[in-house]
Amino acid sequence: MIPLRRIALILIALAGLGVAGALALTRPDGHARDGAPPEGDAQAGERVFRIGGCASCHAPEDAEGADKLVLSGGLQLQSDFGVFTVPNISPHPQAGIGGWSYYDFADAMRYGVSPDGRHYYPAFPYTYYARMTEQDLADLFAYIRTLPESARVNAAHDLEFPYNIRAALGLWKGLNLDPAPVLSKSGDPLIDRGQYLVEGPGHCGACHTPRGPLGGPRLEAWLAGGPNPEGKGSIPNITPHQNALGGWSAGDIAYYLESGFDPDFDSAGGSMVEVIENLAKLPAEDREAIAAYLKSVPAIAPE
Repeated sequence: MIPLRRIALILIALAGLGVAGALALTRPDGHARDGAPPEGDAQAGERVFRIGGCASCHAPEDAEGADKLVLSGGLQLQSDFGVFTVPNISPHPQAGIGGWSYYDFADAMRYGVSPDGRHYYPAFPYTYYARMTEQDLADLFAYIRTLPESARVNAAHDLEFPYNIRAALGLWKGLNLDPAPVLSKSGDPLIDRGQYLVEGPGHCGACHTPRGPLGGPRLEAWLAGGPNPEGKGSIPNITPHQNALGGWSAGDIAYYLESGFDPDFDSAGGSMVEVIENLAKLPAEDREAIAAYLKSVPAIAPE
């Protein structure tokens, strides 16, 4: 018997192929390209790079030290939809993004659209990067352009039908691509800064929010954890529920994000180790902002 999710996606794929205007209606227009692009600051861009954990996916697997800044890609992400191969985003002019303009980069980050007009798969978390400011995007682009080039050419994604039909992604974006904040703004500058970092460049919900049958985030369970999207184990609930982070103070969370040690002096493991390596390099106020926001979100019971 064909799984219900696959039937649903087949129907979406057929709709995307059969209705000539479907893709045009759901594909974002992207940036206006008249006028000069914003000027990026590479030094400020390094901070954005750390917040986003870009090297965690785009550096070679098991890279250490300076090699973590060679964004050659190649990591294979296992999922229910198939295998996604992380691309080369080094400044190499052919194998990487060295030939891209700022607007090419911004369209990819905010709208999931390639320079040649193809949809990117949301294994690239552009649904979160869509909330980034223009200046942060320009700064990040400026910083990436200072990093080493790599000529590595990576394999294509290995996806089964109907997931390999990119046209259907236009319909998926219509359901899931929304630059609006997940939660209402609090008005508290510290919490609002943390909200921007978590909901935008930090893309914490990409792992810590469960997904629906089509792979979109279930926002009613925002940050409530769930199955690992790569199929190995589960991701913890990081809401302030009593069975999650309810017993942690904001100081506990900020310290964990810097040191990797929780209030019981257990240490972080798995992919969180690399997240903390990046967050530890940020100014203390960024970790404090993330902690303040996590204490402010709705408490949701672990599933």
